[in-house]
Amino acid sequence: MPTKPKKPCGYPGCPKLTHARYCEEHTRVMNTRYNKYERPYDSSERYGAAWRRIRNKYIKAHPLCEECEKNGRLTPSKEVHHILPLEKGGTHDETNLMALCKSCHSRITAEMGDRWHNK
Repeated sequence: MPTKPKKPCGYPGCPKLTHARYCEEHTRVMNTRYNKYERPYDSSERYGAAWRRIRNKYIKAHPLCEECEKNGRLTPSKEVHHILPLEKGGTHDETNLMALCKSCHSRITAEMGDRWHNK
């Protein structure tokens, strides 16, 4: 099956073509900018080594995307989602976590307005 054609990078003035929103170089730039200026907290403090251990343990215990499983699909989980976000009082407790594939995590995050919110 053919893939979609590449489109220009969304970074102003960048001539590179990509399948994503930004080319590889500008994805890093935009993520850094988002983490530094737009997040209401320092992500390096909130998601440090302790979180990585919790995340890895949870992914090992839940290897399939919990959202896809509800819909009868078997997709490997790649990310761990906080059901109640930390900034709204959520914790790293297992009852507040959900193993998701990248697609489901991006969709849920966008629906919650966590990152791709309208300003």
